Amino acid sequence: MRAISQDVLGGPEVLKEIDLPVPTPGPTEVLVRVHAAGLNPTDWKHRSNGGLLGEPPFVLGWDVSGVVEAVGLGVTLHQPGDEVFGMLRYPFSHGAFAEYVTAPARTFVRKPAGIDHVQAGALPLAALTAWQALVDTAGLRSGQRVLVHAAAGGVGHLAVQIAKARGAHVIGTASAPKHDFLRSLGADELIDYRSVDFAATVKDVDVVLDTIGGDYGRRSLETLKPGGVLVSIVLSRVDDEVAAMAGAMGVRAVNMLVEPDHGGMRAIAALVEADRLRAEIAAVLPMEQAAKAHELGETGRTTGKIVLEIGPSTKK
Repeated sequence: MRAISQDVLGGPEVLKEIDLPVPTPGPTEVLVRVHAAGLNPTDWKHRSNGGLLGEPPFVLGWDVSGVVEAVGLGVTLHQPGDEVFGMLRYPFSHGAFAEYVTAPARTFVRKPAGIDHVQAGALPLAALTAWQALVDTAGLRSGQRVLVHAAAGGVGHLAVQIAKARGAHVIGTASAPKHDFLRSLGADELIDYRSVDFAATVKDVDVVLDTIGGDYGRRSLETLKPGGVLVSIVLSRVDDEVAAMAGAMGVRAVNMLVEPDHGGMRAIAALVEADRLRAEIAAVLPMEQAAKAHELGETGRTTGKIVLEIGPSTKK
């Protein structure tokens, strides 16, 4: 099967197409023929510095939408021919940028019939991150106020929709040209971070979702009401200074990594089916243009998600 791999760390140019054996599903696993795989910032970060994966070679990619090809011993949830989507276990069960992947059956749920594989492939990691941050970690409830940073980004624009579906009042930070797009998703208030200091203007927030890092966590504490929570999804621990400041202010500051979540994926699929959640697609590229997709993603200027179309294999 074709796959996109790398032998060294570095820029997009290190990505290359290779040939690998088609994997065999073990007990409780399924083999999925990948039709589309979404890209996320973690892909280019791991490509360039190894991150949690260490040294290559490895095949990146965690978002999968495709068709079940075969099932392992004991699998009853899916059958060959089922259209499914899901997130491979982050970070170590990567490998979506290939024609086939194996994973535990409960990694995947049925793809909603109303969306194609490109749309479905854009959703899992980013939507699960937003769901687990807002719902599982922060316990977001109807009527609460939530501040989403980089609201037009991959996680951000899905977080806006999930928060609105939960009945929250949503405030987002984004550059001014992206405000109309975010209003179309239901955002109630928008802050142009280029010209306005959100920490000086936003107050009495129940939940902050920090997708940026740097000083955004510390500054975001100023926006929270007592009892509020700052959830950071940036791949670093909330530092001692921020944690101490949060405690002194009567709020919480936590860091989270996304996890495989069958219940969360079912909730995401339900929102899609109810027309409450959709991924904005910034670009769709064939698998052989993975380096170009990484280059585009690393600009930091895309709205929504970049997706690789991988399609059915012609080689076993």
